[in-house]
This record gives sequence, structure tokens and C-alpha cells, in this order.
Amino acid sequence: MPAGAETTYDVVVLGGGSGGYACALRAAGLGLSVALVEKAKLGGTCLHQGCIPTKALLHAAEVADTAREGSRFGVKTTFESIDMSGVNRYKDGVVARLHKGLQGLVSAATIDYVEGEGRLVAPDTVSVGERRLTGRHVVLATGSFPRTLPGLTIGGRIMTSEQALTLDHVPARVIVLGGGVIGVEFASVFRSFGSEVTVVEALPRLVAAEDEGASKQLERAFRKRKIVVRAGVRFSGATQLGDVVTVTLEGGETLEADLLLVAVGRGPVTEGLGYDEVGVAMERGFVTTDARLQTSVPGVYAVGDIVPGLQLAHRGFAQGIFVAEDIAGLQPAPIDETGIPRVTYCDPEIASVGLTEAQAREKFADVETYEYNLGGNGKSQILQTAGFVKLVREKDGPVVGVHMVGARMGEQIGEAQLIVGWEGFPADVASLVHAHPTQNEALGEAHLALAGKPLHAHA
Repeated sequence: MPAGAETTYDVVVLGGGSGGYACALRAAGLGLSVALVEKAKLGGTCLHQGCIPTKALLHAAEVADTAREGSRFGVKTTFESIDMSGVNRYKDGVVARLHKGLQGLVSAATIDYVEGEGRLVAPDTVSVGERRLTGRHVVLATGSFPRTLPGLTIGGRIMTSEQALTLDHVPARVIVLGGGVIGVEFASVFRSFGSEVTVVEALPRLVAAEDEGASKQLERAFRKRKIVVRAGVRFSGATQLGDVVTVTLEGGETLEADLLLVAVGRGPVTEGLGYDEVGVAMERGFVTTDARLQTSVPGVYAVGDIVPGLQLAHRGFAQGIFVAEDIAGLQPAPIDETGIPRVTYCDPEIASVGLTEAQAREKFADVETYEYNLGGNGKSQILQTAGFVKLVREKDGPVVGVHMVGARMGEQIGEAQLIVGWEGFPADVASLVHAHPTQNEALGEAHLALAGKPLHAHA
């Protein structure tokens, strides 16, 4: 394409992460002409520095724990050590295969994939170098970055999740600053790899966005794993000297470690991209939209982590598909954010969808809950995992929240999502026959109990 050339499309997507490429693929599938702009690697944070590589580390951690604990199952195994070069080779191989597959999908579609740093220069135009891409519609999907705290500089032994994914050794002592999803997942990995781990969280409990019962169960499990949790404690500062990081807490207490992982959330990538100049309304750096993901500028949409709400890849996928269909005139129903499932892949896993008990009590006059303990579930006992399935319903109404804790409970979220999304009543689910012995059966048992006919549970 000649320098300064201008090309017109139905849709120009700025950002090739989860939301961006999903929008581009769906739009192309609907017969629209599409340009997709990405400055780094197709797939964005999720594929290269988030969801996929972290879950590969978590699986390696599970394998390490299995090797340690073979004698519990009558299998004589020994755990020797973690070979980080081997772990990284496995992790990077998973990412590379998925990246290659995604490149193939985009290449096969009628998408003009433009590599380079894009900038919004008009309501209908994105510039990439000297090239100008004009679209009847523009979709902003520029993703997020790891935040730090004021005065806390990333470098050396102080790092975010991005640097932690490339470690070539297992640090002996790790302090994780932040007890949200990213923090507890990395705490779980490091502990399984053999590190001494301390989690420092300013809020009163870990994973504070989850139901309080899930937080308590996770904290009990972490204590059993000898992960130290310092909740309700604020960070004051950190210094590096030689091989040691010293963390100071409010009140003057100090902690020492070989590595400080900063996991205090992610911020939107919107600065310096021309959004302000074009008139796109923003709040604290996030792009504000209406229910149809349209920004304050006509013809400009936004999806993914730059839109306030859950920062989840599958939310980005759904938003990208929604916007493509909206542009194509299919009039899709707006996405119900409360119906988006959430999974935290630490050990034990946390999986939830819908309202927490506290949220339900704010919304409804009368609420019922039931907590089914995995101690009564055969497969969970086979796996030697502890936890529960908790249901939240409006009194005499449908189930509005499902919260699960335990090994592999993330795999049970599909049915839970359908129950909440389709406004199922306990009796509706109780009539379904769940396979035995499965962990999925625990979801059925919880509904049996809430419907008034418990089987492997107390009334």
C-alpha cells in the first residue's frame, strides 16, 4: 500500500486482542469489509501475557502438586524440582500453537490485517504510520496494562505478571501485592513451585468481588497450603538491595522476599491514542459507552478492557461479536453483565455467575441461600478436594447466583450460567438427572436441597 494511501472499510477495528479480533472475524463472516489494526501480536494480552500462559503455569503447578502427593493415592512418586526452562517451553508452545491457529483464521477471512501502532485521528479514521484507514464504523479495542502503585517502580525484583511469566528460576520467597484474581493465581503457582508466599491485600478479604463465602473458603485453603494472607493491610513502600526486596506496610512492619509481584489490577490502554482529541468521552481513562457499546461519538464503538466492567477475555469476545452484529443491523440483545461467568484458577478454583448473596440482599426483599458441601460429593472425595456449591435465590423465585469453590469447579460453570441466564428455579434443575459420580452432580444436589428434597446433604 503506497505511503499516505487511504482505504475505506465498513469496519475498522483498533486492537487485535480478544474483543478486537472477535469483532473482526464476526464482521467479516457477516460480509462486511474489515480492517484490523494491531501493534504487537494478534491475540493481545489474553493469548500472550494473560489467560493462556498463566493457566499453563497453573497446570504445571497442579502436576507438581500431584507428584508430591502421590502417596495419598497409594502411588509412589517423588518430586525433584521445577525446571523453569521446561515449564516455559511448555507454556510458550501452547501460546504459539494457539497464535498460529488464530493467524490462520484471520488470514482465511476477508480481513485486512494491518500491523503497526494505530491512532484515532477522526471519528471515522485510524492512522497507522502514513496509512489512513477510514471506516463507516470504528471499534476501539486497545486493551489494558498492569497497574502499579504511586511511587512503586517496576524493575529488577519488583515485577508485574508480565515479567513473572518469563522467570527463569523459582524464587525462594515471594510477596504478592494484591489479593485479586491475578494475585491469588500467581500465589498458587509460586507455592506449588516451592516458594514461600505471602499475599498482602488492602481490602478485608481475598478476591473481594466474589461472594464472601468463597473468599473465606479460599483463605482457609491457602492457610492449609501455608500461604500467608495479610488482608486488611495497606502497602507503604518497597526497596531493593542486592537480592532482597523489602516491603514496608502501614504501621512500619517490614517483610523481606526475593521477589515482589505487583498485582493491583489493570488499567485501560487509551492514553495518547487520539480518543480525547476526537471527543470520545472517558472516565478515569476508561471509555464510557451505552448499552449497545456505542461511545459518545457517533459511529465509534468500544469493547473489552477499555470499557468499565469485568476485565475478562470472554466478555471481550461477546462484546466484539455483539458490536459486529449491531453494525450489520441484526439488532442483537444487549449483553447482561451479571450473566457473565467468572473463574479464578488458583487451587482451589473459584467459579461464579450472577449475584453474590450481599448483592441479592440489596436487590430483593427476601433471599434464600443454600450451601452444598463437597464433602458429600463422591468425585470431589476421589479428587481429595474441599469446597462447596452455594446457590442464591430470590425467595420463592429463580436462582440469581451460583458460587463454587473446589478443584476443577471452573469446568462446572457452564450449567450454572444457563441456570442463572435462563432464570431457572431450583425445582427445574432438581428434575434434571446429573451423572454420578461427577463434580457436576454437586450442582444438582444443591438444587435438590434448595427445592426441599435433599439427597446426599442435610436439609
